[in-house]
Amino acid sequence: MANRKQSTFERLSSGRLNRQQRRELARKLTAENPGLEIVNRNVAGIDVGNESHYVAVAPGCDPQPVREFGSWTADLERMADWLKVCGVEMVVMQSTGVYWMALYDILEVRKFKVCLTNARHTKNLPGRKSDVQESQWLLKLHTYGLLRDSFHPPEEIRALRSLWRLRDRHVKEAGRAILHMQKTMTVMNVQLSNAISDISGATGQAIIRAIVSGERDPWKLAKLRDRRIKATEEEIARSLEGNWRADMLFELKQAVDAYDFIQHQIAECDQRLQTLLAALPQRQVMETEVQAEAPIKESVKRKQKRKKSRADGNAPRFDLQAELKRICGVNLTSIDGIDIMTAQTIVAELGTDFSRWKNESHFTSWLGLTPSRDISGGKIVK
Repeated sequence: MANRKQSTFERLSSGRLNRQQRRELARKLTAENPGLEIVNRNVAGIDVGNESHYVAVAPGCDPQPVREFGSWTADLERMADWLKVCGVEMVVMQSTGVYWMALYDILEVRKFKVCLTNARHTKNLPGRKSDVQESQWLLKLHTYGLLRDSFHPPEEIRALRSLWRLRDRHVKEAGRAILHMQKTMTVMNVQLSNAISDISGATGQAIIRAIVSGERDPWKLAKLRDRRIKATEEEIARSLEGNWRADMLFELKQAVDAYDFIQHQIAECDQRLQTLLAALPQRQVMETEVQAEAPIKESVKRKQKRKKSRADGNAPRFDLQAELKRICGVNLTSIDGIDIMTAQTIVAELGTDFSRWKNESHFTSWLGLTPSRDISGGKIVK
């Protein structure tokens, strides 16, 4: 394995090319016979679009090596049949918007090995593609191993990821609804947000809903104050002396209704999330022995003073930590800086199988958290 010849992509990935090397590679890529090592065979390139897809195969596979197929499901099935006839085993396409997803699912079901590449990678490579179809350009690049496959989680994780992203959008919409409430009250000079820190809490919502119901007496509204609020009843009452404009009161009611509807959607997402997590298999992790050479240095006093972090206000309303521990086999929240929401995001985006990364250094680099270094002549430039 030590004497194995590197592919073109591996040679490009091992270091940056200088100007002369880039010009030489550009000349080879635009030539009819680049003279590069063929890494992938039986490849097809697909230029993904909204209304149609252009598909290119090797010239010897079909008299018409470039064909156009529609975006309807019947056309995608016809495309897969044609690729089977041409003897194609691997398909490469760019992750263009969401148009690639339906095509990816059909090709995956038909047992094609699909390489989903980032469009930036094709732009960063030297060479011009103005004289060829996009699909032919992708075919040529992937034949010589110049494109890298993007990460795509398994099907059960994709459903979890879609639901978690949808829930995140609902949470952000709820935050915008709260800002809408605050804006309308500020216009009426109701300075409740200056008296209490969060109007989405128990006190803030009780007062706002009482205002929507028709209550205008600031002292009666102040009595809805929760005992844990630091502001006194007098401070809250003074902040509620405003000009009750009818148009702003109507707008406030609309914001409250929108907030309630979004909360209902979040609750439905939580129920669906609990069902999807329960369907995932349990994972058993073997306990590793702690090395005596590297003990965990943490004083007992610090452990005693450490407080249990409060639950995130946007967290699902079920025991998410127990479900994640069952799925992952370990408690991810025991890591410093990782709370339950961050742990759920990691599982929803990546799943529980991290075997594609050799170690934590490769994983950190893949996340883009590792700082890059420019080296020239053996010296670090920056």
